[in-house]
Amino acid sequence: MVTKRIIPCLDVKDGRTVKGTRFVALRDAGDPVALAKQYAAQGADELVFLDISATEERRKTLLSLVEKVAREVNIPFTVGGGIVSTQDVRELLEAGADKISINSAAVKNPELINELSQAFGSQCIVVAIDARKILNDWVVHIQGGKIPVNRKLFSWSLEAQERGAGEILFTSMDHDGTKSGFAIDALEKLNRLLTIPVIASGGAGHPEDFLRVFRLAGSDAALAASLFHFGVVSIPDLKLFLKNNGIPVRPAQNNSI
Repeated sequence: MVTKRIIPCLDVKDGRTVKGTRFVALRDAGDPVALAKQYAAQGADELVFLDISATEERRKTLLSLVEKVAREVNIPFTVGGGIVSTQDVRELLEAGADKISINSAAVKNPELINELSQAFGSQCIVVAIDARKILNDWVVHIQGGKIPVNRKLFSWSLEAQERGAGEILFTSMDHDGTKSGFAIDALEKLNRLLTIPVIASGGAGHPEDFLRVFRLAGSDAALAASLFHFGVVSIPDLKLFLKNNGIPVRPAQNNSI
């Protein structure tokens, strides 16, 4: 049986982990290196590191910080932010990343997905999609959620898959930071449409939210930030809750589940 993945996310700005609500009102959440080490020790299945201001500031992801995080974790490590070329990806992989995440650059230049998947393998390429529901349609946004574009969530996800994406990381901007639960309906449709794994993001506030996204939406993985950063629930306790409710998960290192 394929286990479901629990993935903490480190949104990094100016070298610090931050977290907001619906992509605004950011507040400090701690040192990314210390948090990464903590989550790996607790039994997180993977870790996502997003340099959230790299694209807006037209610069590359902070390689030195990626290297520091990579030295502290022994789990798959995805890095995103400011990636626009195969050279950017090569540098991140050499710095210790296992996978890379592209978002705005893929929307602006979809051929980039083809290039990167051909160069590094689709298993290395995560296409992140930030979308908000506008007039009953999920509209894709870029530049850290600031700019809506003429692309819709489901058609863009299918195109990304066809171009060689290995996973889709979908963040509901409407749910982000609200602790009101994941966008179950949209995620359920995504999982029916696609053959590649879908990572659910945006809205986790309680262990029950993870149970719902795995049971009702069929997501392969669920990502959360503030829930873990601010101590609402620990990864071992979350995994124990999921296991007790029939969801297959890998054992947490600090909990005998």
